[in-house]
Amino acid sequence: MKLTRSLTLCLTGCLSLCAATLRAQTPPLQAPIPQKPEVEIPHSQTACDCHDLETAQAKLAKQEATLKDWPNLTRYREANSKLPAPAKDENRVVFMGDSITDIWAMPEMAPFFPGKPYVGRGIGGQTTPQMLLRFRPDVVALQPKVVVILAGTNDIAGNTGPMSLEEIEGNLASMSELAKLHGIRVVLSSVLPVYDRGHNHEGKPVVMTDRRPPEKILALNEWLKKYSADHKLIYLDYFPAMVDEQGFLKKDLSEDGLHPNKKGYEVMVPLAEKAIQEAVRP
Repeated sequence: MKLTRSLTLCLTGCLSLCAATLRAQTPPLQAPIPQKPEVEIPHSQTACDCHDLETAQAKLAKQEATLKDWPNLTRYREANSKLPAPAKDENRVVFMGDSITDIWAMPEMAPFFPGKPYVGRGIGGQTTPQMLLRFRPDVVALQPKVVVILAGTNDIAGNTGPMSLEEIEGNLASMSELAKLHGIRVVLSSVLPVYDRGHNHEGKPVVMTDRRPPEKILALNEWLKKYSADHKLIYLDYFPAMVDEQGFLKKDLSEDGLHPNKKGYEVMVPLAEKAIQEAVRP
């Protein structure tokens, strides 16, 4: 009897031990992971995403091109090579600048001084250090009698990084010195005023004064006027003819608050012509 009881206890203990071992080795049961229902993406959202991708790719391609040719020397390289040397009595004039000059010379905007030997060499978005780098091929090599420089608004806006007024002034002075060294008479233009709540090409309202504070434009124009007087250059002052009573660009002269429209350029043409005639006068 005692032997049977001992065997029973021993067997019970072994079974308990085996059960505990099996529990330890068996992983706990996991609840099934709920599957997310498939969401159908609207066609309009897919189209929007594709458009955003195309926009990003275009922006990336533009940035890559800028890295390879920061001053954009290729922009006018072919046109410069095809431009013949000026005739003996030709008063060739080169307009150096940013998008305001670039748009001005476009046929769809307005005739760019028809019948005049005037050459547009503006590039949209550029700042004075970029213009300085291309000043020799796009101005000096074309052998003009006069260069009209309109620059500075994109520097104030920081298009190529933060710039102080002193740095902008130094680049404008360097371009003027390079021109005078080659016998080219210099016309320095005032920076145009701006206004807020104009509309871009997509119809969206834009604010200009946050990146182009009017007080900085006024300060740069004061320097341009003084530098021109001190160095016997011509100062082309567009500002008074284009500013309203509040100190902003007249709204009927621009759609976006920065670039002149056709009416704006009509205001600028006689002022520029007067300054050029003054520059070529003996």
